[in-house]
Amino acid sequence: MRRAQSLRDVLEDEIVTGRLRPGERLDEQSLATRFEVSRTPIREAFMQLASTGLVVLQPRRGAFVASLSFKDVIERFEVMAGLEGMCGALAARRITDAQQQELEAAHEECVQNAAEGSPDAYYYANERFHLAIYEACQNAFLAEQARQLHTRLKPYRRLQLRARSRVATSLAEHQAIVDAIRAGDSEAAERVLKDHVLIQGERLADFVASFERAA
Repeated sequence: MRRAQSLRDVLEDEIVTGRLRPGERLDEQSLATRFEVSRTPIREAFMQLASTGLVVLQPRRGAFVASLSFKDVIERFEVMAGLEGMCGALAARRITDAQQQELEAAHEECVQNAAEGSPDAYYYANERFHLAIYEACQNAFLAEQARQLHTRLKPYRRLQLRARSRVATSLAEHQAIVDAIRAGDSEAAERVLKDHVLIQGERLADFVASFERAA
C-alpha cells in the first residue's frame, strides 16, 4: 500500500502540472516498467487516483486522465472553504476536551514536519489536522460532506504546499485556527478556516504558474 501511495503521489504531480494530459490513457505495463514494479501497485494507485477524480476507470479500456479544468478546481475550493468554515464554527462551540487534545496533537505534528522541510510529510499531518476539525464539529452529515470533498481535493491541497513559503504560512494559519477553536470563538474560527482554504486555491495557481514558466 505504501508503494501504491508513492506511485499515486508521482502520478498526481504529473496530472496536476500537465505532464499527463486530460484524456490521456495510462498504460499499466509501461508504468510498471518505468517504476520497476508489478502491475498490482499501479492498479492500486489508479484506484486511489480515481477516488479523487483525477483518473477515470473504464471497463475493458483502462485508466484515463480525467478532464478537469482549473476553473472546476477553484470552484471546488470555494465550496470547500464554506464547508470547512462551518465545521470550524461548530467545532468552536462543541469540541470536547479529547477532541481539543487531538487537534493540538495534529497541529504539533504539523510543526514538527514543517521543521523537517518536507511539504509532502507536512501535508499528511495537515490532513490529520483538518479531519480532527470535521470530527469536532459533531455534525455527522456536514463532516461527511467535508471529508468527501477533502478527498477529491487531496492532490491540489498537497501540491499547493510547494508554493514558495506556503508551509510556513499554512502553519501560522493553523495556529490561528487552533486559538479560535480553543477560545470558543465561532466567528473567528469560521473566518480563518475559510481564508485558509481559499488561499490554498490561490497558492495552487502560483505553483502551477511557476512550474509552467520553468518548463
